[in-house]
Amino acid sequence: MLYLSGVVAFALGILISVSLHEAGHMLVAKRFGMKVTRYFVGFGPTIWSFRRGETEYGIKAIPLGGFCKIVGMTPQDDDVDPADEPRAMWRQPLWKRTAVMAAGSVAHFCLAIVTLWFAAIFMGLPNPDYPTTSAEIRSEPARIELAPCVVPENVARGCQAGDPASPAAQANLRNGDLITAVGTRPVTNWGDMLDAIRATPPGPVPVTFVRDGVSHTSEVNLASVQRPSPDKPDGPAAPVSALGVGLGTPSMIKYSPVGAFGATADFTGDMAVNTAKAIQRIPQKIPALWTAITGGERDVDTPISVVGASRLGGEAVQHGLWEVFVLLFVSLNFFIGVFNLLPLLPMDGGHIAIAWFERARSWIFARLGKPDPGRVDYFKLMPVTYALILIGGAFTLLTITADVVNPITLIQR
Repeated sequence: MLYLSGVVAFALGILISVSLHEAGHMLVAKRFGMKVTRYFVGFGPTIWSFRRGETEYGIKAIPLGGFCKIVGMTPQDDDVDPADEPRAMWRQPLWKRTAVMAAGSVAHFCLAIVTLWFAAIFMGLPNPDYPTTSAEIRSEPARIELAPCVVPENVARGCQAGDPASPAAQANLRNGDLITAVGTRPVTNWGDMLDAIRATPPGPVPVTFVRDGVSHTSEVNLASVQRPSPDKPDGPAAPVSALGVGLGTPSMIKYSPVGAFGATADFTGDMAVNTAKAIQRIPQKIPALWTAITGGERDVDTPISVVGASRLGGEAVQHGLWEVFVLLFVSLNFFIGVFNLLPLLPMDGGHIAIAWFERARSWIFARLGKPDPGRVDYFKLMPVTYALILIGGAFTLLTITADVVNPITLIQR
């Protein structure tokens, strides 16, 4: 039930963000005096609508997006009433048209940034200094975070019925305790602690730790689990001891309302770089998507569709990983915002690129003493537009299929 609720909540969040995208176009167009005749959430048959002023607002049956109709987006639009010609979008100054077309992506960016700011205060943002390599992890202080259980077999999954409770928790250790010795073996960092525990047979052993500046010793009944060697994480598993703790270095850091501004800016900058890299890798990942569909292993670095993102959102809610849910929603919005600004039709970035091309071409012709060539004929661009729509549709179908038959999951089973 939690999983389904998470899927629905994430899908609803995406629908709201897309609706805000279209609302961005509409509000800026109205602000500049352009005429917006329709604003709808969804596609297909109309379920409900009402008219306010010159705009019809409503909801359609298929909740897979939305749209707004701005009069005269291109010179080739043939449904413009003669009385509305002065308000046609294509007749407006370049900066106004650019602002209107960019407003959709700006809505995604604003939604992502505002969500990040609140997350930084109430949930926390990823610790930029959190260790990522094995060597970095081993050099961290042996400060612990209690695990709810120990998983006996060598699989990455959450706790299940029958899994033994964490030995550290049973021995009344607490989050933040700093391990200084296991048995008679001193511990100076996380790597020392792992080595000491693995070198100790399962069963009772005294563990020395520091809490609030005071040293304590508690007898811990180490559990027996199956794990590979730290030097060969992909190698065969063997019986070893386990304390039932995780790295105590915080993976998430909360900030004050003022400090959240800087943290949000830093995280957004990193996200912009990672988004640009992800877009560049899309063509390289198509073969991996096909491999996933045809029975191969799914690469976690392959693109996902709205279906895949919603499934991950549901899984995050199911396992109580709300930070994953929020950051996934933020990343998806930022990605959509950037992707929509690519200078390709039919995306907004394509319309912006054409508008600026027209201005540059007119400026060059004026300097050469030649007549203004006028507006770009969108009809001549339709073959390219249709080709891009076909490619985009095929790619979307590919990602959806992969997300249905071989989805990326947070917890490997």
